[in-house]
Amino acid sequence: MAHAVSPGEPFPLGATFDGLGTNFGLFSQAAEAVELCLFDNGSETRYQLPEVDAYCWHGYLEGVEPGCRYGYRVHGPYQPEAGLRCNPAKLLLDPYAKAVDGEVIWGQPPYAYVLKADDLKIDTSDSAPSMPKAIVVDPAFDWGPDRPPRTLWADTVIYETHVKGLTWTHPDIPERQRGTYAAVAHPAMIEHFTKLGITAVELMPVHHFVHDDRLVKLGLRNYWGYNSIAYLAPYNGYASRGGHRAVTEFKAMVRALHAAHIEVILDVVYNHTAEGSELGPTLAYRGIDNPSYYRLVDGQPRFYNDSTGTGNSLNVRNPHVLQLMMDSLRYWVLDMHVDGFRFDLAASLARQFHEVDRLSAFFDIIQQDPVISQVKLIAEPWDLGDGGYQVGNFPPLWSEWNGKYRDTVRDYWRQSGAPIGDLAERLTGSSDLYEATGRRPFASINFVTCHDGFTLGDLMSYDHKHNEANGEDGRDGTDDNRSWNCGAEGPTDDPEILALRHRQVRNLLATLFLSQGVPMMLGGDELGRSQLGNNNAYCQDSPISWYDWAAVDRDLLAWTQRLIALRRAHPIFRRRRFFQGLPLRGSGSPDHLPDIGWFRPDGATMTDADWEVGYAKSLGVFLNGKAIRDPDIHGRPIVDDSFYLIFNGWEEEIDFTLPETRWAAWWDLVLDTAAGTEDAAGAPSARRPAEGTLRVSGYRLLLLQSAVTPNGST
Repeated sequence: MAHAVSPGEPFPLGATFDGLGTNFGLFSQAAEAVELCLFDNGSETRYQLPEVDAYCWHGYLEGVEPGCRYGYRVHGPYQPEAGLRCNPAKLLLDPYAKAVDGEVIWGQPPYAYVLKADDLKIDTSDSAPSMPKAIVVDPAFDWGPDRPPRTLWADTVIYETHVKGLTWTHPDIPERQRGTYAAVAHPAMIEHFTKLGITAVELMPVHHFVHDDRLVKLGLRNYWGYNSIAYLAPYNGYASRGGHRAVTEFKAMVRALHAAHIEVILDVVYNHTAEGSELGPTLAYRGIDNPSYYRLVDGQPRFYNDSTGTGNSLNVRNPHVLQLMMDSLRYWVLDMHVDGFRFDLAASLARQFHEVDRLSAFFDIIQQDPVISQVKLIAEPWDLGDGGYQVGNFPPLWSEWNGKYRDTVRDYWRQSGAPIGDLAERLTGSSDLYEATGRRPFASINFVTCHDGFTLGDLMSYDHKHNEANGEDGRDGTDDNRSWNCGAEGPTDDPEILALRHRQVRNLLATLFLSQGVPMMLGGDELGRSQLGNNNAYCQDSPISWYDWAAVDRDLLAWTQRLIALRRAHPIFRRRRFFQGLPLRGSGSPDHLPDIGWFRPDGATMTDADWEVGYAKSLGVFLNGKAIRDPDIHGRPIVDDSFYLIFNGWEEEIDFTLPETRWAAWWDLVLDTAAGTEDAAGAPSARRPAEGTLRVSGYRLLLLQSAVTPNGST
């Protein structure tokens, strides 16, 4: 059916349904004309957008309702040498699409140039039959009493996971729902999250993304999803019913997680798109306005300035690109109710010209935005360009994935080792990275494993990556794994090696959850998940990546639950300010102990010389629960028990003497990474007196809690 066309409005961009019809708006400075294409039962009807204001082409079509599929054709110059790549033969996805139907069907049509020639020779084959279509959506949704949990940063525990892999094999979830937004919100998953004790799920990319031509030809998929093409649309492959219903299903997932007091954080990829280099397909931005959307090489605009390793980088200097990012972020907060974002390769967003600028336009805009500045913001503080490693250099509003934490903790617990001074910095919130800029311990997102690299179990089972299934002859994935196979590469039946691996996994988890800062765990690590040594499973939509719910390590799950519960119960492990090494009231008398104390194995306090011993691998740490400076949110003093952590990173056993009486008269052992199943779940062992001796075997962590004796002393 034909629709009457009127000028409509240039804003908002995208497709906006008002109950009677839909307004369409598209930014393009390069266009000479723009056609809106509507699709119905395989037929295409084209309408030229009648107006353009401030480079925004727009028109209003009466009778166009939610569910209508559409795309654009942009008329303009095809001059790659000048950076211009318009080609009206190619149907383009709306950058503001809120839902997407279908996938790219690879072949010649999605490419604007002749594949067997080069990118200078234009191809005129129609790409519409090979392209996904945007869908007009109805924004109405019954949120009911939904409220964001607004969990304090200091109380946050993040669970990084993949929408499909999390639930694809779960026996308690109906098969038709597995691998979807609905499955993440299924009561079986809500129960797992709440029993585990996490407060936020960080979902790997859900912005609609593309499965690369190269991977599809290899029979693989872009499983991780770091290949975005539509920044306002949830990926349709994670919806049990598809199409515009993906929006409703995503909202229902958020509503259910919020009801369980679980926040939703999205991993977002605003640094590049799925269109790749000059040899990539023309799916949206390239054909709409190539020089506005992408960073092109100065003096050679045919080519792309790539700091992401994907072929292109979005041009954050352009105000319309910044507008798209901010409109996208606000949409996900205001309309989809998400609670925060983790920005992939965030250093790339800070590049104004070539250098990384901490005060770039993107971060300035985030800082002053009344919506985005109030949610959780996490940077992956690096990219692949020069000077791209920026851990510790993001603005005060931001928290960061602390890559130095990951590397130090991995190094400490493996044979090569890391100095105890480095461990001490990471254990106490990385004040060396964040305190000078006015940030708190929660600026540090602490992690040992994440989606990129080995799982926790594989970290202690493999010395080398085993990425044969990826089809790249082992060239992909990092070789800097900082892993240790504990004596055998991969699976083994050797009981001593297995015991060491189990202990090391518990060591890493205990270190993570007892550190100051915000712990983030890789989903599935609590189950004992393995990727068979694959440290780059980005293309593995297969059992390599899926969680195996039929092979859960129940002891490890109980250990993880115990650690998170212990952290939640004791504010000494989630302080809002850094330790000072001073008494609460500034007194050095025996009655006023410092907030933290450092000890040698013989029970003596550490000296400056002790910290300089490069081979030292053993350490005692006193955490004073009665010297927490910050009050709670109601202004009341926070008082906790005191704890003593013992680290033995040597392979040999060591005798540790507990501190003298003024620190605590008695100690209860509450965690022991070498204990059996029952103790590993948290059963206390015998009480120890001050200055007593503990023989601690190699690669072992102990946690002791100050105890009250029958006469009331501690």
